[in-house]
Amino acid sequence: MGANTRLFWVLAGFFLLADIAYTTWNMLVYGNPDATVPTSVFRSPVEWVGTIGLFLSAVLATLIAFYVGRTHRGQGGELPEDRVNANIDDGDAEQGFFSPWSWWPFLLALSAALVFLGVAVGAWISIIGAGIGIVFLVGWTYEYNRGHFGH
Repeated sequence: MGANTRLFWVLAGFFLLADIAYTTWNMLVYGNPDATVPTSVFRSPVEWVGTIGLFLSAVLATLIAFYVGRTHRGQGGELPEDRVNANIDDGDAEQGFFSPWSWWPFLLALSAALVFLGVAVGAWISIIGAGIGIVFLVGWTYEYNRGHFGH
């Protein structure tokens, strides 16, 4: 996590410097060359979309760096990724149990696709997708409680 913290602090600094350079360059190139014409809303010396976008990217990188740094300090220990002498097995933790031949996740994804299709096309498709999604979710949850795999 220490490397991640440093990486995001570097990214925050880069985005902040890029924002300053972008805004300055934009003001120098597209500034008001004719002093007799006042700068209006339609001809602003600052291009706001890029300026605000780069600034918010710097803010986001700062927030992530701060959070990862605080989490790293709160753990009180080093992760295997931060140690030079760590083995691959040190970071190999239990990730959970996944059904190797289960069709339920695929069917649940199809029902989610129907729900999102209904948002674009018509609400009645979303209702159908949500209904069969509930059935598929229950089937996936109780997959190992009935039939051949029941225990």
